[in-house]
Amino acid sequence: MRAAAFLIRLSAGLNRIALWGAVLAVAVMAFSAGYQVVARYVFDAPPVWTEELARRAMVWAGMLGASVAFHERSDPNLFPHMVSVRGSRGAALALLRAAGAAVFVLPVLYYSLLGPSFSLARGFIGRTLERKAEMMGISMAWFTAAIPVAFTLILIHLLAQLARHFTQPPESTPA
Repeated sequence: MRAAAFLIRLSAGLNRIALWGAVLAVAVMAFSAGYQVVARYVFDAPPVWTEELARRAMVWAGMLGASVAFHERSDPNLFPHMVSVRGSRGAALALLRAAGAAVFVLPVLYYSLLGPSFSLARGFIGRTLERKAEMMGISMAWFTAAIPVAFTLILIHLLAQLARHFTQPPESTPA
């Protein structure tokens, strides 16, 4: 019971951080794109880094936003009313939903971190460590890390949703 409560609180706290991270990434994207437009059309001297920064901020905003949507159950769902089903049928549906999400989340996490023969150097992040962003000169790993970060958050949210389903009474939904 206490472990489930901790997991639910952890998920909620990480969700708040992810939400603020997504908001910050959208702000960075809007600022850098706006600066690019002004610099190009007003001063006729666009900096080379603004377009790339906007693109990378968009990736972070999208990935963190996806984890927030999963936590809030705002992600696409064919049967949203099934979440409130309880009993053995509700347990089976919760486990089926979790299995469906895990089938997608776990391979993404695995291949983000590990490559063939469990090599960290050949995983997605490992392959991008030495690559530099074209215009900004920093490691691409700072940008590609958005994927395993977001999917780790989704996995934590998934476990918290299961814990909530099995330990807490159903939430009342207005008709």
